[in-house]
Amino acid sequence: MNFELCTDSLQGAMKAGKYGFKSIELCSSLSAGGLTPNYGLIKKCVEESDVEVHVMIRHKEGRFSAEIEDLSLMKYDIEASKQAGATGVVFGILNEKNEVDGKNEILADFAKSIGLKTTFHRAFDFVPDFRVAIEQVMKIGFDRLLTSGLQPKAELGVSVIAEIQQNFGKDIQVIAGSGISPKNALKFSASGIDYLHFTARKPIGDPLEMEMGQVYETDERKIQQILNLPFNHIN
Repeated sequence: MNFELCTDSLQGAMKAGKYGFKSIELCSSLSAGGLTPNYGLIKKCVEESDVEVHVMIRHKEGRFSAEIEDLSLMKYDIEASKQAGATGVVFGILNEKNEVDGKNEILADFAKSIGLKTTFHRAFDFVPDFRVAIEQVMKIGFDRLLTSGLQPKAELGVSVIAEIQQNFGKDIQVIAGSGISPKNALKFSASGIDYLHFTARKPIGDPLEMEMGQVYETDERKIQQILNLPFNHIN
């Protein structure tokens, strides 16, 4: 079993290294599903941890479509991620019908040309037909797929994730994410899914006044509870 921590902090990256995670998905704005983090955070996470750093490339919340000007901006963020030392980038573009957009190929080819791995993120969970969508993601050449099985929480979509793992897992790394907890993590392992993605953070104190945000810290107890489960094998 491999583990990926979804985090928006240097502390999270360092804790992921401490507990032997294979990777982190590094984001900002986790409350909006994750947006692109700043260059300094990417670079420090690479320098201070020994895990793979996969950087979210999503500069606006609310939708997964992209225009030509968006692609140009996303290329800059992909290039910056490479310069900061990241292992890979995470993105996903859908068209007006929520189908996998051909524009993904432009970004995937660019990322690969500079030596970065590519992950199609949970935009996948909005597609109308996951069997068609996974074929498209594979054809574009993504290295990894993060999915909750087209459900709000991965536990509800475990059968879909398991089907993708069984049919395509030899050619693309399938990662289950959304709502992974100590109570359900073993269900994924039992279904043949071997990569789990989850957040582990808890609030400190009250939110700052005037809607200036909440301070969080890494929830080591959740990490320990999941990693201490009797998985068949931990890579």
